[in-house]
Amino acid sequence: MEASAGLVAGSHNRNELVVIHGHEEPKPLKALNGQVCEICGDEVGITADGDLFVACNECGFPVCRPCYEYERREGSQLCPQCKTRYKRLKGNLLNIHFLKHLAEAMLHGKMTYGRGLDDDESTQFPPVITNVRSRPVSGEFPISGHSHGDQMLSSSLHKRVHPYPVSEPGSARWDEKKEGGWKERMDDWKTMQGNLAPDPEDDGPDMSMMDEARQPLSRKVPIASSKINPYRMVIVTRLVVLAFFLRYRILNPVHDAFGLWLTSVICEIWFAFSWILDQFPKWLPIDRETYLDRLSIRYEREGEPSMLSPADVFVCTVDPWKEPPIVTANTVLSILAMDYPVDKISCYVSDDGASMLSFESLSETAEFARKWVPFCKKFSIEPRAPDMYFSLKMDYLKDKVQPTFVKERRAMKREYEEFKVRINALVAKGMKVPPEGWIMQDGTPWPGNNTKDHPGMIQVFLGHSGGLDTEGNELPRLVYVSREKRPGFTHHKKAGAMNALVRVSAVLTNAPFMLNLDCDHYLNNSKAVREAMCFLMDPQIGKKVCYVQFPQRFDGIDRNDRYANRNTVFFDINMKGLDGIQGPVYVGTGCVFRRQALYGYDPPKGPKRPKMVSCDCCPCFGSRKKQKYFKQGASGSGVNGDNSGPSIQELDDDKGLLMSQMNFEKKFGQSATFVTSTLMEHGGVPPSSSPAALLKEAIHVISCGYEDKTEWGIELGWIYGSITEDILTGFKMHCRGWRSIYCMPKRPAFKGSAPINLSDRLNQVLRWALGSVEIFFSRHSPVWYGYKGGNLKWLERFAYINTTVYPFTSLPLLAYCTLPAICLLTGKFIMPTISTFASLFFIALFISIFATGILELRWSGVSIEEWWRNEQFWVIGGVSAHLFAVVQGLLKVLAGIDTNFTVTSKATDDDDFGELYAFKWTTLLIPPTTLLIINLVGVVAGISDAINNGYQSWGPLFGKLFFAFWVIVHLYPFLKGLMGRQNRTPTIVVIWSVLLASIFSLLWVRIDPFILKTKGPDVKQCGINC
Repeated sequence: MEASAGLVAGSHNRNELVVIHGHEEPKPLKALNGQVCEICGDEVGITADGDLFVACNECGFPVCRPCYEYERREGSQLCPQCKTRYKRLKGNLLNIHFLKHLAEAMLHGKMTYGRGLDDDESTQFPPVITNVRSRPVSGEFPISGHSHGDQMLSSSLHKRVHPYPVSEPGSARWDEKKEGGWKERMDDWKTMQGNLAPDPEDDGPDMSMMDEARQPLSRKVPIASSKINPYRMVIVTRLVVLAFFLRYRILNPVHDAFGLWLTSVICEIWFAFSWILDQFPKWLPIDRETYLDRLSIRYEREGEPSMLSPADVFVCTVDPWKEPPIVTANTVLSILAMDYPVDKISCYVSDDGASMLSFESLSETAEFARKWVPFCKKFSIEPRAPDMYFSLKMDYLKDKVQPTFVKERRAMKREYEEFKVRINALVAKGMKVPPEGWIMQDGTPWPGNNTKDHPGMIQVFLGHSGGLDTEGNELPRLVYVSREKRPGFTHHKKAGAMNALVRVSAVLTNAPFMLNLDCDHYLNNSKAVREAMCFLMDPQIGKKVCYVQFPQRFDGIDRNDRYANRNTVFFDINMKGLDGIQGPVYVGTGCVFRRQALYGYDPPKGPKRPKMVSCDCCPCFGSRKKQKYFKQGASGSGVNGDNSGPSIQELDDDKGLLMSQMNFEKKFGQSATFVTSTLMEHGGVPPSSSPAALLKEAIHVISCGYEDKTEWGIELGWIYGSITEDILTGFKMHCRGWRSIYCMPKRPAFKGSAPINLSDRLNQVLRWALGSVEIFFSRHSPVWYGYKGGNLKWLERFAYINTTVYPFTSLPLLAYCTLPAICLLTGKFIMPTISTFASLFFIALFISIFATGILELRWSGVSIEEWWRNEQFWVIGGVSAHLFAVVQGLLKVLAGIDTNFTVTSKATDDDDFGELYAFKWTTLLIPPTTLLIINLVGVVAGISDAINNGYQSWGPLFGKLFFAFWVIVHLYPFLKGLMGRQNRTPTIVVIWSVLLASIFSLLWVRIDPFILKTKGPDVKQCGINC
């Protein structure tokens, strides 16, 4: 894949392909040589059957039999190149090499696209496996004008044992240092076997370094027992007290206010149920530590190529007016400058709006990256998003010792300001669309002028050729992608865009791991991907980890966080609790995925402990029964009996190996190159593929009809059916048995922007809640989905159920917030007169509630202010956004009325927190405003009634006032949002002024001091004529 090859636009269904700029000729690959052992230099040798000896069936790394035996017995038991665990080589070689032959055959053959085979190709397809009757399978269709790289493989390659190069094209071969290191270990082993005399000059490797490399890359850090045990005891106590409280409430009705009593009891029962769903998944919270130095020792040895796994990074944008190009540019720049090998990183930017503004902005970003990336790496800049770095109010000279830093920083700041001016010019130019549509610089009409009817577009801005910075170093790949859109097709919004990125990245780079980010979430920690690799590449736990989720952190939020935008309670308490069960839920951004998990594969099954088979003569001893173990594939019985795909591990059953071509096409779609990539567990692109053929295949896999009659969005990739596709996607993986990891590095990995305006915040919460309601009514609802496999743990299911039912809490919450006002206005109350014994239930309940919160804050480190803001916005969002989400969800399910959501604006105001005080009218403001008014009126009416009736009515009034003030205090941030900017009078002063004025007015009327009152009997009543 090369940079500066031009914009490739086309439609597979219409058989169109346009290259706006000519392609560059690809560089030839080095010849493969797999006959010499890459460790000791001896010949690999042959097996007893006369075939070339193969140690690793995944990458074909050339290793002789003695070196293989040494690694199996004395070494790490891992392949030096792909780090795959060596398997015992015995049995039928045909079965061992099946996946490799199948991958080659499907790549270089011809799939059925609904048209016949060409005459000159019909006789050149390699069979799927040798000595088995087979038929031609799929391959690539040629590109006009680009004949290079499209020749079919010769028949001699049908039995190729080492299909992939031992090093990437353009890099040096395994040098003498690496060979020497392995040869030293091999010589030591041979010396132990008596085959080689010891070398007196050999001092041996650094044992301390080797011991450090063998250590785990991460570890669990349990919460201190002095903090977690009291917390659990209080939870159990609260559960018991809650049961006694509800029993008392049910057995003691209020007969003169039966309706109010019944409503309150129903609400309290629902609140108890909701609390259980939310509380018990936090029973096993844990922290985690990573060891980046061990990761470097194990996979980045000095003088050797980096063995870290590649990663593809996805950035999605739709509307450049709501998601400013400068924000997206900062995100892309932070990705390109991350602390990771440049040849292992590829950044894909999905422009789902097909905007020429986004395209030209990305082109400017690629040019500026040539200067910004080397500056960041030279001086270890943090964060590596230029806008955030230059706006930091801190001592930027701290820890900087290079004399040239100040000069280069000033120059770079000026370069960035000029870059911002160019972006601003593009934005100003894009405000007025020409009548004939946008025209590119070479005079070609922009293919995306019609955003709802345009071909797929791909542009490689940075790559292996042409992607060099100002110092001549290679830059990571940067690819622009805009999937095809046509009328009459369902495109599935963000989930469809993410699935298109999964396929196009699999064709072009096929990294085994993928990081997805929103366009406004930049890398705040340049080592974030390394943090994730400490879990994903860990040989102990990595194979069963489907994704590593990072917490969301935000910039630009007001100091008091009025509307709980930071959501600290969720990210620092709930997610830690889930990490101790089966892993955190996927929250839509800041997540590193394992590609194979998104393909619907099951996690590897560890070998079960074989049962002891004893003889009849001695019941105490026995022999272990030999069993064959293999990983259950997704083609077997999956969750709920779904046919979710084949396993990625070796199978011993020939019948299970021979999976038909139709199954692959039905599952993944009709792309030979993409289907081949799904069989490569460790990623990589086959070296025989030309860039031109890959780009054409990439256009194919982003066509609008590619997903028809496949399992995309159903079992593969991001799951369709809800606007919160993130919850569904993570839920499906957990149901298959995968686990996820929650990573919280000391320096936040990613930071983004959040809406600080009240209306925007409520609309954001509305979108989340509506997605949860859609999931609840779908077939993937955690209430009834995923029981058959038994892979989802019960506490994890509780958490998923809570994420789908929490919007329904708005109904009892709205009723409960209305009850205090009704009680104050009518003089009724929801509780009877309680005795001294019954009051103990209320006291114990309130104490347990406060104790739970305090102990939760103690072990999590969340401040009490953040906890209180979260409680306040739970009520504000519950009586507004969640309520509307339930109504809209029911309308969609029952009446089929769909509602469209708008992208949250990421634009920033020049004034500090200017958006915080802006008033934007929305219907979501009506329910909370109504609750505030009726409760304030109820307080005034209750106090005036107590004044009129004397001291005996003040006792029952206090209980009613307590509930009314509970509602008012929780809605206080909402009231501040309605009041706008606090330039003059504080909101609390206005509230108390209105309340006291009303009370004193009623009191004045009650006293009535201007009327003279005489003492003595009323003559009109007694009838005495004085």
